[in-house]
Amino acid sequence: MGSQVWPLGLSLAVFGLGALVIAVVGVRLAGLADRLADRTGLGEAFVGAVFLGASTSLPGIIASVTAAANGYPSLAMSNALGGIAVQTAFLAVADLAYRRANLEHAAASLPNMMWGVLLVVLLGGLLVAVLGPETSILGVHPVSPILLVAYGYGAYLVAESREEPMWHPRRTAATRTDQPDAENLERGSLLGLWGAFLAAALVVSVAGWGVTRAGESLSELTGISQSVVGALMVAVATSLPELVTSVAAVRRGALTLAVGGVLGGNAFDTLFAAVADMAYRQGSIYHAMGPREPALAALAMLMAGVLVLGLLRRERLGPGRIGFESVVVLSLYLLGALMLGAGA
Repeated sequence: MGSQVWPLGLSLAVFGLGALVIAVVGVRLAGLADRLADRTGLGEAFVGAVFLGASTSLPGIIASVTAAANGYPSLAMSNALGGIAVQTAFLAVADLAYRRANLEHAAASLPNMMWGVLLVVLLGGLLVAVLGPETSILGVHPVSPILLVAYGYGAYLVAESREEPMWHPRRTAATRTDQPDAENLERGSLLGLWGAFLAAALVVSVAGWGVTRAGESLSELTGISQSVVGALMVAVATSLPELVTSVAAVRRGALTLAVGGVLGGNAFDTLFAAVADMAYRQGSIYHAMGPREPALAALAMLMAGVLVLGLLRRERLGPGRIGFESVVVLSLYLLGALMLGAGA
């Protein structure tokens, strides 16, 4: 392959340190994103989905692009798709951390629902590329640029819905609306906030690169398949910012930010596949990966669909004071992980 294999001890050390850095800096990212949402007036759902979601996704996209460029197509794709699945499961974990009501009930908003639907659409497009005929133009599958355009247009529609919404969720006693915090409006300069946010995102990106390189070496040294390493190790490690920021946002009371960060980040994560396809120069990456990745895509799509149903149903309290969607999503992820591990 195109990269040097690191020794086992170094690989484990870099993997663990990178995951720790990602987790610690992720807490700061959540706080900065909450303040930016209030200071810019863009709202928690949009800032969470576009800025927080994209920044916490940086380790994952670096992981997929690095793996693809080094000739590890299954590792690149399983990281992208496994990341979407585990991040959806992380939202259910954040639901467990919010004890007043079902998180999807309390954080109901039109932008968050639109991000969830956009995620399902993008995953559907990705599956079309995987299951369709093998074709490429200059080594890139035609679906890859379409995914990029579709995400951009979808983000525009979500932003537009905030300005002129055609639908509103019914407010209840448990609903937490997105209202600016007076303290956030007064603390620090806007330029300083952006600088701190970008610096934290850069640190997370470097840590993500280290986790990826360590994952490649572990796959080579241990003989574990790229699919398992990508979906169950690299994807989980590079998705730690989503877990940390979601729980941190919930504890700050920024519920819309927590849900938007995961759903919007997952929609952004589908672009990992498109960019990885461009980095993989042996042809279409969708047809170079192994047989497990299409199943991962279907699992991620199924979990996203259940979550959208939960956002629409808005069950106030379910099993363990969480919604039915959280129970189903966690069960689906654990089942998928077991099936993937059994096939290693």
